[in-house]
Amino acid sequence: MQDLLAPTSLPDRASPHIVKGACPHDCPDTCALRITVDQGRVIKIQGAADHPSTHGALCTKVSRYAERTYHEERLLQPLKRVSRKDEAPRFEPVSWAEALADISARLKTIAARDPQAILPYSYAGTMGLLQGEGMSARFFNKLGASQLDRTICASAGAAALTATYGHKVGMHLPFFAESRLILIWGSNSIASNLHFWTYANKAKREGAKLICIDPRKTETADKCHQHIALLPGTDGALALGLMHELIAHDWLDHDYIARHVDGWEELKARALNWSPEAVAEVCGITADEVRGLARDYAQTSPAAIRLNYGMQRVRGGGNAVRLVALLPCLTGAWRSRAGGLLLSSSGWFAPFKNMAALERPELLAGRQPRLINMSTIGDDLLREASPEFGPKIEALIVYNSNPVAVAPESPKVVKGFKREDLFTVVLEHFMTDTADLADYVLPATTQLEHLDVHTSYGHTDVLINEPAIAPIGEAKPNTQIFRELAAAMGFEDECFRESDEQLARQAFSAEIDFEALRAQGWQSLPLKEAPFAEGRFPTPNGRAQAAGADFVANYESRRSSPELAARYPLAMISPPARNFLNSSFVNVKSLRDIEGEPLVELHAEDAAARGLQDGAMVRVFNDRGSYLCRARISPRARPGVVNGLGVWWRKLGAGGSNVNEVTHQRLTDMGRAPSFYDCLVEVKAA
Repeated sequence: MQDLLAPTSLPDRASPHIVKGACPHDCPDTCALRITVDQGRVIKIQGAADHPSTHGALCTKVSRYAERTYHEERLLQPLKRVSRKDEAPRFEPVSWAEALADISARLKTIAARDPQAILPYSYAGTMGLLQGEGMSARFFNKLGASQLDRTICASAGAAALTATYGHKVGMHLPFFAESRLILIWGSNSIASNLHFWTYANKAKREGAKLICIDPRKTETADKCHQHIALLPGTDGALALGLMHELIAHDWLDHDYIARHVDGWEELKARALNWSPEAVAEVCGITADEVRGLARDYAQTSPAAIRLNYGMQRVRGGGNAVRLVALLPCLTGAWRSRAGGLLLSSSGWFAPFKNMAALERPELLAGRQPRLINMSTIGDDLLREASPEFGPKIEALIVYNSNPVAVAPESPKVVKGFKREDLFTVVLEHFMTDTADLADYVLPATTQLEHLDVHTSYGHTDVLINEPAIAPIGEAKPNTQIFRELAAAMGFEDECFRESDEQLARQAFSAEIDFEALRAQGWQSLPLKEAPFAEGRFPTPNGRAQAAGADFVANYESRRSSPELAARYPLAMISPPARNFLNSSFVNVKSLRDIEGEPLVELHAEDAAARGLQDGAMVRVFNDRGSYLCRARISPRARPGVVNGLGVWWRKLGAGGSNVNEVTHQRLTDMGRAPSFYDCLVEVKAA
């Protein structure tokens, strides 16, 4: 192991020297990095001081990224399974040549029957355009494999923004510093959007009011002037209640609505049914909280909303995002650059990205493979072939994801991955829960070892990530692994021989100058400061679309499913633990030591009703499964709601389980996304 961990030299460079990088993780901040390298080894990682939104600061997780790259458990050789999948995992090292020959032979055999029996499974383990879906998309398009509907995080909100505004667009991050009121809605910004919090905190110091809307009393809520702890899945009802008050008091910008909103009369009629008292009953808050929030929002200018993705992980998540997103249209908040809303800025990059050049859809040659939703992988791996479903899934290639830990209803996911007739290849840095069930594990490079280019969903800058060190051991970039798989499969198209730099130069239109990007490390998009001051939304007619938006109740709640709630009376949300990012960083010991152990937070009333003491081991369960964790009696939980902090690797949790034992695979109203936070459970002493 020590030999493999020894750094491999890059071409001679002065030591120490600084390399420009970008954080690859699924976070809106997409920080610009400055990586100090000495004698071929990374010795320091800092935020770029000259990048406007990073401004020199990094979160605890990424500031320790070198610890992850040099981790003693890092995968540095290809591994082949030598145990059955129902046994403790055992692997033996093999050469790349042997691994690629066997993998390609297995894939060729399956593809000869039906290439749709092969499925890629990936998400945002890296957000880079190259190491994400660059060369890999070419490979699967050429193969004709099933396509993956990548829904597991944000697609409900994405579909909602697209239906309302035409794309995933919003206000620009720096101008939150000028807002006089900021609603932080469904976001623990201190933990998951640190650089937005910097701007919000500046606004707060200059007199702005900050209001947090979240079922959990987060670290962000601690720092806001007010916390409104609504029940999970009721955000749409609250938005309609705010609209009711805007209408009742004539706190509307009639001119903006008339010029720039379609479907207003339908929405108005719907909102008038949602009095503060009706909202209070559904949301589990007071009518005065509804009235006060509406008054603050209407009478403070500029007013801004920072919406995040937690609130759309329920059955009605798409409609909830639509309703919240329409609020700035009703008050004309979009007229100011410091007013409006931000959920995602990723749509701003669409005109500048050349995804077709990267992914080469023409390699499909007219075929239209089926689409498999990644959020229902538990069910889909257990399906037999049928005319409706198509061929049984026989092979799975996993990269940039850890589905055994992160996908909903994990008992079914585990059962599917344990199929002896399922051929699974995993590209990874570590032996995750998913890698433990692979037939082959291929060592991938980390962000410090490869080239990539990045967009963002929290700001509007393109970034480049230069390789700071050579790949450690036998690790290879995802791009190179898929190049070599393509060669082993006999794919002779010239596009499979293109280098990472060639890919990077193809990624953007001419407005993004690659040499300038490489020189500075980042480049801002040319955008208006107040993008919708005069409407002109990227919808077909340039107007925001309000028709059809409505409150949709949870699958599982006391109101919508009272019989189920009689058995499982606690609503559970599963927000990320502060020191992890989804399932990334869980194996970094310094971060795991800070986090401690898997926890479920309960309000004192709920704990007392069950005779539970703080620190007790408990079982959180429903009809789908159960998991063990430590109980924390905490003011962060509101009565009737428990917070199952995730996402721990199953094998690092008590009893080999995690919070996804109890989540379900039913999908959201828009975007076909999972409903992780739409979940009823009971908690008992273990």
